[in-house]
Amino acid sequence: MAKNATDLLNLDNDVFRAYIFWSGILVLKILAMAILTGLQRFRTGTFANPEDCLFKRDKVTYDNPYVERVRRSHLNDLENILPFFIAGLLYVLTDPSAVVAINLYRAMAAVRIIHTLVYAVVVVPQPARFLSFGAGYLITGYMAFKICIEFH
Repeated sequence: MAKNATDLLNLDNDVFRAYIFWSGILVLKILAMAILTGLQRFRTGTFANPEDCLFKRDKVTYDNPYVERVRRSHLNDLENILPFFIAGLLYVLTDPSAVVAINLYRAMAAVRIIHTLVYAVVVVPQPARFLSFGAGYLITGYMAFKICIEFH
């Protein structure tokens, strides 16, 4: 018997619980990027607004390579994690295998964290960033494809 949305979007459903947990981890990851950006601004003494400058050595600039690297990583998160939130939730409604779904959610969180580490924390040459980006992209794409197949 096919399950309805209230059966699937229920805290008794392990897939839904995993989606909630790993989405929470990814929200914390996005929030951490704002802190990382701020730390880079203070470390380099470069700020986006004059009122943020605390010392005479501080300056307003929009092109500090260290700050911009973190900002680009943050933007990449927004471009990839936000679609995952939508696809991940709708994927629950396809009543997927719990093992597959839970591991997709785990993998998405892991590759987005790895992406930040190799892009903005300890810069690692390609293809590290591409592989972590690509894995997350494929996960979200797979879930979107399954949603389209299920609800065509």
